[in-house]
Amino acid sequence: MFRKLTRTKQQLSHAQCVEILHKELRGVLSVMGDADYPYAFPINFYYDEAEHRIYFHSGKVGYKLDAIARNNKVSFCVYDSGYRKDNHWSLNIQSVIIFGKVHIVENWSRERMVAFCKRFTDDMAYINREIEQFQKNTLVLCLDIEHMTGKLVNEA
Repeated sequence: MFRKLTRTKQQLSHAQCVEILHKELRGVLSVMGDADYPYAFPINFYYDEAEHRIYFHSGKVGYKLDAIARNNKVSFCVYDSGYRKDNHWSLNIQSVIIFGKVHIVENWSRERMVAFCKRFTDDMAYINREIEQFQKNTLVLCLDIEHMTGKLVNEA
């Protein structure tokens, strides 16, 4: 169902994809928006390697949720900051593309909320304040990964 990479020599291993998902803080989530126009937006995320799922947080209303309610199939792209080879203009980046279906998580444990927040800070006082302040108005979305591939993009 999902296409294979054309440039197989540039394909990243599963372990390299996982490393990028653990290291990078944000990606671009793409949903099917109004009138079948794609809608893509940057978003922070938490990758649960044991479950092989991606988690996002969201407000309880908005365009992205309307789009997901109509069609929960999404793609998600994460890429690193890249590097340049000596004396060369081109930027080489590693990217991971994920396809899957998103659903709302009904029972999100405090432990998972803390794990999500710890991707950004270890300040537990701050994390506890944020959870207490925003938990009631926050939804957690789960992306069940159906297909994941990674690639070294070399512009040259």
